[in-house]
Amino acid sequence: MLVVTVAVSLLFFSIFFLLLFKSLFIFEQHSLAEILFSSSWNPGFNQFGLYPIIVGTVLVTGIALIIAVPISILSAVYIAEYAPKKIRKIVRPFIDVLAGVPSVVYGLCALLFLVPLVKDVIAPWFGIETTGYCILTASITLAIMVFPIIISLCVESFHAIPLSLREASLSVGATKWETVKKVIFRASAPSIISAVFLGFGRAFGETIAVNMVVGGITRTPSTLFSPGQTLASLIVSAYSDMMSSPLYESALMMVALILFIVVLLFNIFGIFILRRAKKRWNF
Repeated sequence: MLVVTVAVSLLFFSIFFLLLFKSLFIFEQHSLAEILFSSSWNPGFNQFGLYPIIVGTVLVTGIALIIAVPISILSAVYIAEYAPKKIRKIVRPFIDVLAGVPSVVYGLCALLFLVPLVKDVIAPWFGIETTGYCILTASITLAIMVFPIIISLCVESFHAIPLSLREASLSVGATKWETVKKVIFRASAPSIISAVFLGFGRAFGETIAVNMVVGGITRTPSTLFSPGQTLASLIVSAYSDMMSSPLYESALMMVALILFIVVLLFNIFGIFILRRAKKRWNF
């Protein structure tokens, strides 16, 4: 068991140093500031500005979580606290299945339903013309993919709360919603935070589904209905071309390194928040 544990830890560092080594070539010709803040991505002319791609990634991930987090938490509350047992037994297996559906299936469904919906219904409502392949479509797709993860984890955390806490709250005259708000949420706050961060990890690193609907245009999006690009989808769309240029390959490895570091930092930040929450709420 010790050998396996050490091997897994070494795998983490191996991936990190491999990506770092592959990325060094790009830094010999371009500074980090130039790469991160330049708006020009044109590998044919040795231009590797990631600013519009970073903006697209932040927008897609942020909007997806803004949509997914409140809906998922409220859905989990209903399933755990309000839904009849028959409905609960029917809904839970479907949520678990959704968590394991391949990304490409979500992408295909988004192509068939969300792209026309955004193009013909949502965008005209705002007086905007779009092809439907845009930041908003990718965000909605990601939010749908994140739903089952956050819902499942929140439901499990709500069920883990001792029944005595609920009964104590109800016995002093609190309503069902007051019990949920002041007891259930407080007792399960660390687990909810963990669920949100896991959802962020899924959304930030999602590739195939986003690549199918985001538009694939390396340009800073002016609105949510503009096509864009994310760091993960860039790697997929440009993977077949990277072998033609060592500098291009190094740039894509650097993009992968950025993804790796961001997810790592958010995991560390999540652990820090969890410890603070547990200390504050005496868990």
